[in-house]
This record gives sequence, C-alpha cells and structure tokens, in this order.
Amino acid sequence: MPQYLTVGHLLRQLQGLDPNLPIRLAINPDFPFAHYVGADVIVRDGKAFIADDGQEGYLPTVVRNALAWA
Repeated sequence: MPQYLTVGHLLRQLQGLDPNLPIRLAINPDFPFAHYVGADVIVRDGKAFIADDGQEGYLPTVVRNALAWA
C-alpha cells in the first residue's frame, strides 16, 4: 500500500460503498486485529490524522488473506 494515500484517493475508494457500512482498520500483520475508526479527524502539518477507537477483535481470515497477511 502506498504511504502517500490522499483524502481524494480514499474518497474515491469509498464513494461507491453503502454509506451505512461500518469501517474497521486492519492493524499489524503480526498481530492482526480489527480496530474501530475514531470519529475525529485532526489536520496538522499538512496531514489528516484519524485515530483508532479501540479493538473490535481478530481480523477475519479472509481479510488477512486478501491483504497477504496470512
């Protein structure tokens, strides 16, 4: 995954999805858990930051496989 993801790129990826679809962050391939996305977006130093808002549980195997984290 590129380390230069922009707001525009993320919006394009999400625009065709159901707006009621929950979003989770996939964190750390060595300890794969799904995390809730925080509601606040903080912009500092030319970057947008979105915090994680806690851990939901293990990342589903099918997602780990799709990310090549298996």
